[in-house]
Amino acid sequence: MRVVIVGATGNVGSAVIRALAAEPAVTSLTGLARRLPRWEADKTVWKRCDLRSADGDGPSLTELFRGADAVVHLAWLIQPTRDPAETWRTNVLGTARVLRAVSAARVPALICASSVAAYSPGPGDHHAVDESWPTHGWPTAAYSREKAYVERMLDTFEAEHPDTRVVRMRPGFLFSRSSAAQQRRYFIGPLLFGPLARPELSPVVPDVHGLRFQVLHTDDAADAYRRALVRDVRGAFNLAADPVIDPSQLSRIFHARKLKVPPGVLRAVMAGAWHGRLTPASPGLLDTLLRLPVMDCSRAHSILGWQPRRDAEETLRDVIDGLRHNTGGPTPPLDAHPPGGRLHELATGIGRRP
Repeated sequence: MRVVIVGATGNVGSAVIRALAAEPAVTSLTGLARRLPRWEADKTVWKRCDLRSADGDGPSLTELFRGADAVVHLAWLIQPTRDPAETWRTNVLGTARVLRAVSAARVPALICASSVAAYSPGPGDHHAVDESWPTHGWPTAAYSREKAYVERMLDTFEAEHPDTRVVRMRPGFLFSRSSAAQQRRYFIGPLLFGPLARPELSPVVPDVHGLRFQVLHTDDAADAYRRALVRDVRGAFNLAADPVIDPSQLSRIFHARKLKVPPGVLRAVMAGAWHGRLTPASPGLLDTLLRLPVMDCSRAHSILGWQPRRDAEETLRDVIDGLRHNTGGPTPPLDAHPPGGRLHELATGIGRRP
């Protein structure tokens, strides 16, 4: 089986490369990325590809996909949240280019990364939702809007290409120790210094109404992608580990007491930090977080035979330890010390004003 991975050097992509390199059914991997890594992965050939622009002087996407048994589409730009037109070019227009190339190259299978953020707000009773729950996202966050838009694109693609096997992966928040430096650049910025990312130094955690979310270790997500590739499956799969994280769980992880904080107050603090260029995380992300449904992952368990090896608390402790030590990985997106400075200002816009 020859597999092409679009966005092969990020948090998920690097884990998928490792998982597929160890899969006997996979004979060769082509990893596509904007910035090529020095990492020499088994079975893998690296090719430069930038979804933000049309095919340039190098091979077209169609040429890169031709002869592939499957394409795994993972490329996604989270930052800059201050420039939604830029993220739209990669996430939506770039996905449109991938879909056209999959069709033109007649690739038999497409595995596409979606997200829990594609879902509409969950029921008020926190009842777990399956993959049939509406995917209209939440309008104030570009990330959620774009994930929902891509879901509509996949609906159209599936209707027009019934012979192509399409799988959508909808994971919770994906963390690993090797992604800690990247997560810090994307969501935290200079508000958190590595040594302070220690549970024993956190006296309180915010107890905010609606704060419930699911997480998954990136390696466990990669195992689900591997299983979806080698099995004749279609449709969407929710992916998350137990338990669901809420203020009580955070209080136990951080050995801290809970402090009641109204959602509006927390949003105002985030908005002030975002507008003050102190953090790259927009207040719209909080709006989305507080409305996420709890996902029922039984379809992945029964059809893929998938079970996460790490629970949610272990995964959070893993990334927290990584934040403390500013750990990274062997690719440009995961680099703990990227060109341009430790805070990666060119990606986040922190400290820059128009």
